[in-house]
Amino acid sequence: MESRYLPQEIEEKIYRMWESENYFFVDAKQVKKKYVIVIPPPNITGFLHMGHALNNTIQDILIRWKRMEGYDALWVPGTDHAGIATQNVVEKELLKKGITRKELGREKFLDEVWKWKEKYGSRIIFQLKRLGASCDWSKIKFTMDESFSKAVVHAFVHLYKKGLIYKGKKIINWCPRCTTALSDEEVDYKDEEGYLYYIKYPLLKGGFIEVPTPRPETLLGDTAVAIHPEDKRYKHLKGKKAILPFVNRVIPIIEDEAVEIEFGTGAVKVTPAHDPVDFEIGKRHNLEFVVVINEEGKMNENCGKFSGSDRFECRKYIVEELKKLNLLSRVEPYTHRVGHSYRCNTTIEPYLSSQWFVKMEPLARPAIEVAEKGELKFYPERWKKIYLNWLYNIKDWCISRQIWWGHRIPVWYCENKDCPPIVDYTRPSACPECGSRNLTQDSDVLDTWFSSWLWPFGVFGWPEKTEELEIFYPTDTLVTAQEIIFFWVARMVMAGLEFTGKLPFRNVYIHGTVRDKTGKKMSKSLGNVIDPIDIIDKCGADSLRFSLISLTAFGQDVFLPDDFYIPGRNFMNKIWNAARFIFNNAEEKGIKEVSFEREITESLKLPEKWILILLDELIEKVSSSLEEYRFNEALSNLYEFFWHRFCDWYIEISKVFINEKYFKECCLPVLLYTLSVTMKLLHPFIPFITEEIWQNLKKYFRTDHKTISLSKWPEKINIRDDLIIKEMDKVIEVVSFLRKVKSIFHIPLNKKILCFYDGKEEISEDKKRMILRLAGVEEISYSDKKFSEKNVISRKLSMGRFGVVLEGIIDFKTVIDKLEKEKEKLEEYKEKIKSRISNPEFLNKAPEKVIIKEREKIKELEEKIRRIKEDIDLIIKKES
Repeated sequence: MESRYLPQEIEEKIYRMWESENYFFVDAKQVKKKYVIVIPPPNITGFLHMGHALNNTIQDILIRWKRMEGYDALWVPGTDHAGIATQNVVEKELLKKGITRKELGREKFLDEVWKWKEKYGSRIIFQLKRLGASCDWSKIKFTMDESFSKAVVHAFVHLYKKGLIYKGKKIINWCPRCTTALSDEEVDYKDEEGYLYYIKYPLLKGGFIEVPTPRPETLLGDTAVAIHPEDKRYKHLKGKKAILPFVNRVIPIIEDEAVEIEFGTGAVKVTPAHDPVDFEIGKRHNLEFVVVINEEGKMNENCGKFSGSDRFECRKYIVEELKKLNLLSRVEPYTHRVGHSYRCNTTIEPYLSSQWFVKMEPLARPAIEVAEKGELKFYPERWKKIYLNWLYNIKDWCISRQIWWGHRIPVWYCENKDCPPIVDYTRPSACPECGSRNLTQDSDVLDTWFSSWLWPFGVFGWPEKTEELEIFYPTDTLVTAQEIIFFWVARMVMAGLEFTGKLPFRNVYIHGTVRDKTGKKMSKSLGNVIDPIDIIDKCGADSLRFSLISLTAFGQDVFLPDDFYIPGRNFMNKIWNAARFIFNNAEEKGIKEVSFEREITESLKLPEKWILILLDELIEKVSSSLEEYRFNEALSNLYEFFWHRFCDWYIEISKVFINEKYFKECCLPVLLYTLSVTMKLLHPFIPFITEEIWQNLKKYFRTDHKTISLSKWPEKINIRDDLIIKEMDKVIEVVSFLRKVKSIFHIPLNKKILCFYDGKEEISEDKKRMILRLAGVEEISYSDKKFSEKNVISRKLSMGRFGVVLEGIIDFKTVIDKLEKEKEKLEEYKEKIKSRISNPEFLNKAPEKVIIKEREKIKELEEKIRRIKEDIDLIIKKES
């Protein structure tokens, strides 16, 4: 092995070996015990970001673990065509050449998108391989594949024939930039500072009624003024008429219970074509629906002299004109929630439009039932309530999009307008109503999520009854982010139950959002993005994976400082160096393919039995944590064992016997066995370094498979003995005390000190040798007289009283003064933070996550202060 761990040289070689040997391939014909995950398909426009890195690392952990447990573990990869996002990217590329989508026309534009997809669409797949994703790449799918397109058409026709898909004219969310409808779930709402404009509407028979609005530009589409039926202030205006400024349209004053009496003046303008609440009022009162804003977000032909102006510019013009007419009584600051496209952040326009919808309530009922009965489980469980709340209040889903890239809606219209639309699996040759062959397909495409909700079974060839569908579906676990519970998770459950009669998966693990160290979500616009590929280039995928999972508490958001990957890099180096020490000694001692049998434990000394007992405990802890999706807990236990038990203690203890026969016959088999087990346990988390070490381990230790990827998950050897633990704890306690004394007084660890012991227990020769080596002690003398001397620090421990002679090398007062100053500095910093988090202004402005971090800092400081106090106490008391 190289003296240094060089991931750049190892990782590509290892992944090539995995692929060439087909280790991740699962043959449906050979499956005995299956475990299946389908990847949340990344967009073809995407680059690997930290959210992907976290999500796919978790999936890979589960797949690799289950593979080692003996399952035929299949991870199906794929990509999503991402309708709006991909079309936007290609349009921008064309604009650089001075070409617009409309100039090209639909067919030529789609040719350009496919060319772009062939060139760039697979880059995120290559990046996933660099992360170590152990997918079965022979089964990769794309949501615009021919087989998947067939599934989409089948689903549409199926729902249409059941009366669950319909075309209707409703208020929908319209993106003027992308010129398409969006579903409710595709709109992000933000609180924005704006103004409330109080406008005077002249009454037909004299006087005014004052109406507040944050959107004066929509005034041109008003077809009524509404008041609440119980509002006594306006009883005299019931049934009266008002005159709409600028267009002089006479509009009625109506009563409706949707009006909030407390809002503004209690009277509201009603714009049925541009507001969802007003739309319902308009339907109840048979009002006219006047559209005044066009698809590009500009005022249309119904707006008189304001026609052609941008909607926001028009707002300014109308306000100025109202002032001139003395129809604007006042303007007040107003904070309101404004919808934005989740793709391009454009302000959404509520817009009256004819669109295709799915009736969701009948589909939601079975999806609610499986969650309520516990057949569908969420980890953490709190997400079940959020999932159910959305389904309890579900609205119909707008599925048509006015773009070109996507699955074309399978609906055709006859030239004879009296004929009903034709919905079929393939293009009809003629109109079944009148026989005409002049048919036109609907120009809209389906929402990207309409194909994505079929993903868990569409990837296996549904609606065909394929072998893969029969063997691999339903899948087992879904790993996804909280942002797409409604977009994707709930819809997949509904689709699975509707189209296959089965739950698409039974376990849903929802991980948190990746944020920067201050709690802000990572985004290019904020400049706080950390590129995972940069970290892989710098210090390897394992360092990235380890560090990400270490910071990922069960279902909580992940906070990443800029140097978050450093602990992972350091741990990889620790593993590498430990393996090198073991292999070098195995080579030196002539060890070849040694095996470890339980019988050997009878001839082992205390430290060997101790490490094996702890190893058994580790196997149980890691397995249990993985069963419960507590990945960072499993990794924390592995880290603690490997670094602080195996390396810091056992490897150092083994050096006591390095020149003896016992080292070759007992220590090395235990070292090699412990290394093999820990590599197996670590493999799902850090696959590259564990595979490289496994390949070297095979020379010296009899392994159960040529690749660690297909080796057997460790089982306990069951040698539990509490007395062994107790005796070893005594040794560790003594060594820790002696090291602590050296640390406080800045005595180098390799500088030998004199030690005195007084106790009933006789220290065995092996225990004594361990203490001498690990604590840097010259000799342990049995004496009870030395403890009263001036320059001796002693402590009563489980084994007895131990003392250290510090005569001539230590000034106690100087050390105490230094520790006191350090303690004061930490206490001052702690008080500063406490003052900050007790400040109401800070608590109101700071994100909750930042406040939590500050509280955690206080706990850390308190722990440091406690330790310093212990050190001072140790010096002052000297005997305790």
